[in-house]
Amino acid sequence: MSAVAWTVAHASAVGLPERETVLRSRCGKVISLSSARWWAEPAEEEASVLGLAIGPALDLGCGPGRHCAALSRRGIRAVGVDSSSAAVAAARARGAEVVQRSVFDPLPDEGRWASALLLDGNVGIGGDPHALFRRARSLLRLGGRLLVEVDGPGVAIQRLHVRAELPGGATEWFPWACVGVDGLGELADGADLLLESLWTEAGRWFARLDAR
Repeated sequence: MSAVAWTVAHASAVGLPERETVLRSRCGKVISLSSARWWAEPAEEEASVLGLAIGPALDLGCGPGRHCAALSRRGIRAVGVDSSSAAVAAARARGAEVVQRSVFDPLPDEGRWASALLLDGNVGIGGDPHALFRRARSLLRLGGRLLVEVDGPGVAIQRLHVRAELPGGATEWFPWACVGVDGLGELADGADLLLESLWTEAGRWFARLDAR
């Protein structure tokens, strides 16, 4: 997530409006980055998702650490993972426990986490959702839960090459993906996960998948 985290951190630092921060794919698809939301406290719909987390929890691509910090306030041990030094510094300043690594690097206590989070578009990390969901499953204990945010109906799985753009700067191209409601069954089956629930709130879509 380093490129996305860099963009969010830079946009916030220079006071750019959210609408000017985007991911743009080589094929022309544009994905808005909610930089203002990523620095804010979790919204009500996110709080509902966090209410399903059980500890210990791992926040994959934690960015500025707002979900980790919110879980900690609920008395749940939560550890963030992010490859960006800027994101890790911001998360630690917020009081979150974070490790600076790729999601695909060796992580502490693999196979023993009770929950894992993939929110704020993080289902796109690495550009290969099948590999990402298998990786998330490998981190969870039996019966653990993966809490994800996805796009709505009409989108299955799209693999993209994108760059993060804002006035005055852009990242290199990197692999990313979009996952919609229609692709969850395929991803769950391929990662030994059970799609336990799916819901929409405030125009966003979320799902809980349990480790089998």
